[in-house]
Amino acid sequence: MTVARPYHHGNLREALLCAGEGALETGGVQGLSLRELAREVGVSHAAPRRHFPDRQALLDALAESGFARLGAALSEAVAAAGPHFDARLAGLARAYIAFATARPALTGLMFAAKHQAGAPPSLRAAAEQAFSPALTAVAEGQTAGEVAPGDPERVALVASAALQGIVVMANNGMLGETPVDELLDDVTSRLVLGLRPR
Repeated sequence: MTVARPYHHGNLREALLCAGEGALETGGVQGLSLRELAREVGVSHAAPRRHFPDRQALLDALAESGFARLGAALSEAVAAAGPHFDARLAGLARAYIAFATARPALTGLMFAAKHQAGAPPSLRAAAEQAFSPALTAVAEGQTAGEVAPGDPERVALVASAALQGIVVMANNGMLGETPVDELLDDVTSRLVLGLRPR
């Protein structure tokens, strides 16, 4: 006799997000199935639909959760770095690289979801909030005379592009024997020099 799976779970939404992130990292977006996740967390196949009406809703929630965690990591990095821009940039860079290389599939999903048409407003807000520590660091660096003047978003975009390049190279095995930390030190020192007022 088959025993019916329970419909309820102590914290089903969080359990599904945790299992979903694991499935995402091992099988990619295409391998993500609400039915399989329900089986993994031990609930009926219909139970996940109380929180996620379809797979896209789950993907959006994973991306939003990822941005919230990234934002917390970047905020902590800035707080720990002290007042000077070069230390803040190094802290931000290390925190971002650590997050993105530990979770390559989630990071890819986050950026794809952020730019998709019809992305939920809460997802877009989470993405903006995640990078606000970087924008604040740039703006405060400009006020202190440590960073060249200009639109803080544009300045932050230049730094982000360099860091994203490292992430893509690291996640695709393109760095060879070069440790990512060593390369990161080189990149951040070059960025600091390039962003200084002339």
